[in-house]
Amino acid sequence: MRVAYHPDYRVDLPPTHPYPMGKYPLLHARLLAAGWIEPGAILEPEEAPLVMLERVHERSYLEQLADGALTPAQVRRLGVPLTPRLWRRSRLAVHGTWLAALAALEDGLAGNLAGGTHHAFAGHGEGFCVLNDVAVAVRSLAAERGVRRALVVDLDVHQGNGTAAILGADPDVYTLSLHGARNYPHRKERSSRDVELDDGTGDEAYLAALAPALEEALATARPEITFYVAGVDVLAGDRYGRLALSEAGLRRRERHVVGAVRDAGCPLAIVLGGGYAATTLRTAELHALVFEAAIERWREERTP
Repeated sequence: MRVAYHPDYRVDLPPTHPYPMGKYPLLHARLLAAGWIEPGAILEPEEAPLVMLERVHERSYLEQLADGALTPAQVRRLGVPLTPRLWRRSRLAVHGTWLAALAALEDGLAGNLAGGTHHAFAGHGEGFCVLNDVAVAVRSLAAERGVRRALVVDLDVHQGNGTAAILGADPDVYTLSLHGARNYPHRKERSSRDVELDDGTGDEAYLAALAPALEEALATARPEITFYVAGVDVLAGDRYGRLALSEAGLRRRERHVVGAVRDAGCPLAIVLGGGYAATTLRTAELHALVFEAAIERWREERTP
């Protein structure tokens, strides 16, 4: 199975910053060492061109990012310091999701070892998200490949408010979000379907809510491609999560999503979303689970 990755997905942040930027190289190394991916199956993204970004983002916002000219208030809302390397990293991640989408259309399954920056709006970033990679990929598939019916399955613990706001008026795009009802963002946008979960929701209640919502989304959207934002901040003990899934429950979730989408005959592009476990290594280990599930399915599909 092909995945997109670039060493510059990681950039330096202040030592006390809570975002686990080191998870990207750790995830890449773990998947390679375990034999889940092969070096020849790694797609190396470039910086997404501005013409692609402008399908979603306001030109004035992109110019501010390129010039390093966000206001202090905008930087606070973004939650990470804007640097030239962060601007480059954000464009690389967008292009990685684009490459994953193209590979998924060809192979059935593919992924980006980054992405899922679902809090980025057309004209501003927030919640550690600079650019909305999934929205850019959705719009670019329609513009360049004629692929218009898309489903976004967002299982990060935080609602994908930027994605919902950007794609909400598009009748060909269905956005499904399962998220903590009382968690960030406090002002939610409207997805095609939102499933709000109580603090402390565990494995059985979570999976019982997911299964019918995903079934309905696939039946309603009839997607030509599905994007899966596989956030792992749903686990018990996550710094920002408030839910209570176990690792076994997360494994079941990943297998269920991959299986349901592929059983429907739909290409699936996987992106990371968030995760704030006790250590950066633990976060990377949890992110690896969705790729293990996807690669198991990919191999099954190719077994005579």
